[in-house]
Amino acid sequence: MRKLESILDRINNAELDEKSMRLAEERQNELTKPRKSLGRLEDISIKVAGITGSPRPSIKNKVVIVMAGDHGVVEEGITAYPQEVTTQMVNTFLNGDAAINVFSRHTSTKVVVVDMGIASDMDYTILINKKIGYGTKNIFRGPAMSREDAIKAIESGIEVFEEIHSRERIDIVGTGDMGIGNTTPSSAIISAILNCNPELVTGRGSGIDDSSFKRKIEVINKAIKINKPFKDPVDIMAKLGGFEIGGITGVMLAAAAYRVPVVIDGFISGAAAAIAIELDRKVKDFMFASHKSVEVGHGVMLNHYELKPILDLDMRLGEGTGAVLAMSIIDLSCKVLDEMKTFEEAKVSDMI
Repeated sequence: MRKLESILDRINNAELDEKSMRLAEERQNELTKPRKSLGRLEDISIKVAGITGSPRPSIKNKVVIVMAGDHGVVEEGITAYPQEVTTQMVNTFLNGDAAINVFSRHTSTKVVVVDMGIASDMDYTILINKKIGYGTKNIFRGPAMSREDAIKAIESGIEVFEEIHSRERIDIVGTGDMGIGNTTPSSAIISAILNCNPELVTGRGSGIDDSSFKRKIEVINKAIKINKPFKDPVDIMAKLGGFEIGGITGVMLAAAAYRVPVVIDGFISGAAAAIAIELDRKVKDFMFASHKSVEVGHGVMLNHYELKPILDLDMRLGEGTGAVLAMSIIDLSCKVLDEMKTFEEAKVSDMI
């Protein structure tokens, strides 16, 4: 708990650097283009300046952290795939053969994969081992985990970020996930935080049929009902969440505390972001929403927190794929700010 409290203290004292943002905006207005002609790209670079405290920020080291964990709620028949697919897909990540690997290879992004609670033992040669348990308990029948384990999950995410950042300095971090059944706890988390009907924030995940979808909504409704009342965001995580969702929350908190831009992937990362923001509203200032997932709950969450997605490509894969795509756009926005010449430098007459 002390690590979490320490990180929250750091966030509480963190503010966007207004001077760096002002200087970045002034430079954007002086570059050889009509003012605001690069639209949101200009706003993105200015925000990065505020996060990093540099009026001409440079992004060299891009990292996506993929958290993996299993979920006891799969016992209720709410997924299209068996639970062992989590293990199989994590091995695919480690072998470099998944979508996240292809995206990352071609965008010079490092992929870090973490076992937060996979339901089997793995080869930890290159997989980071932060396993808290062999999957969560079934939220349809009670809490997913203890409060102590929820805190441990969040603090493990903080530790992963800090361990990497201390070795190689992360300039921007994306979050990703892997865990069969994890859209169910994510919908439950968003429903509990927003106090809305689960039907409004529940989608078909990996592609379930009508009967499974109906069952999924029933499961989420009961999970919320039997686990109420919720004391605080950590309690919501403990009762409805997943080990990997907690780990992602920790990465987001740590990134904000260390003034590193953090890029949210899809729905699972969105649920983690909601927990992180509820723990401290300032975290949102350090976040970018990479894309809007097809999962309906993701759009609801983004709208609620006024997080405007950079992309909308009808994606719903997870893994951090949307985050990696958006990180490249963020990187390019900063390169334009830094490398493009001003009217004065290029000896071009200003249009204004």
